[in-house]
Amino acid sequence: MKRTNLVKILTIALSGVLVAAVLGGCMAQNTANTEQTANRQYMSQVNQAMEDLTNRLDGFNQAVTNNDLVGMKTQADNAFKAIDDLNALEAPEGLKDIQTAYVDGCNDLKDALTKYIDLYTEIESATEEEPFDYATYDARLKEIQDTYDSGIEHLEEADKKATEMPN
Repeated sequence: MKRTNLVKILTIALSGVLVAAVLGGCMAQNTANTEQTANRQYMSQVNQAMEDLTNRLDGFNQAVTNNDLVGMKTQADNAFKAIDDLNALEAPEGLKDIQTAYVDGCNDLKDALTKYIDLYTEIESATEEEPFDYATYDARLKEIQDTYDSGIEHLEEADKKATEMPN
């Protein structure tokens, strides 16, 4: 009698452990799926933000080509909105370093645009009484280019990290 009770208790206990293991496996799989879904949604949002930024930077480049200072400012403001949208994205826990690289890159691009507009504004505002100091032009243009290049490097770093993510 004691043996049959012991067998029943062991059977029930083993069944409980088996059910717990199966449920635990399902929960782990659901957690992994949830994380993958969040990662995909985030990367989709980043992709959309970067596409918006690219389109807006094309507008800025067109304004530069046309020597249109007002257009440059308008298009830069549009690009800044796209950058702000990217900065506002909430990255899932595992993608925080990627978000940081994207934000750093975009902030460098924002700085480069601002510096370029400032330089161009100074040139356009120059008068005979207060001429533009062309002695500083090359150094300032190099600084702008370096800031831009830094931004591109950060964005490439972020893209590389994103492509190396496990699925």
